[in-house]
Amino acid sequence: MKKIVISLGGSVLVPSLESNNISRYVSVLGRLAEKCRIFIVVGGGGEARRYIQVARDLGVGEAAADELGILVTRLNARLLVAGLGDAAYPRVAEDYTEAKEFAGTGKIVVMGGITPAQTTDAVSAVLAESVDADLLINATSVDGIYSADPKKDAAAVRYEHLTPEELLDIIKGCRMDAGANTVLDIVAGKVVERSKIPLLVLDGREPENLYRAIAEGAYIGTTVSEEDTIPLPA
Repeated sequence: MKKIVISLGGSVLVPSLESNNISRYVSVLGRLAEKCRIFIVVGGGGEARRYIQVARDLGVGEAAADELGILVTRLNARLLVAGLGDAAYPRVAEDYTEAKEFAGTGKIVVMGGITPAQTTDAVSAVLAESVDADLLINATSVDGIYSADPKKDAAAVRYEHLTPEELLDIIKGCRMDAGANTVLDIVAGKVVERSKIPLLVLDGREPENLYRAIAEGAYIGTTVSEEDTIPLPA
């Protein structure tokens, strides 16, 4: 079975505790697990940024604020594990070695953040490299990578395909402070470049988009690879 690592944005999975999409994702991920090996890295989203802002207001440094953000990503991951039930390994992996160990059971593996100053997108890229994944998917709150922030610039253009080098040119200079909210960070981009693992960035706000991409090969988004097409298990 092909191995797919999914970076699942916290703003997609848990926009807030009251308006979470966990049940909707549980249904999709359960079906996908019958077709391929699934690894999921969950982000912190708005809840993490709220904690980080309070920490900053209290005079906490960026590294400590990052630690708080990591704890929130792991709480979000725990919620997803609980929702997945028997389909997932019952513990949240806290490093790449654990993720590979848990994958030996054939269950869905879920993890959150690991290291301060490293986003969950970077974690997912390193995880994809560690498990020799066939594909890395970034399910985020926009439908691909744009020339500018489409939420702020109506003239922003979505890229259909980028090479890893072109991706790095776009994301250079992105913020690296705690809670930074970009489509992809420089560390993730560098790992994508060196690992040569294809990347697909798509809109994760509708969980079925993920299913259609993996199971049917149908998607709207941005692909990042040396080739013009990426391998999907459809």
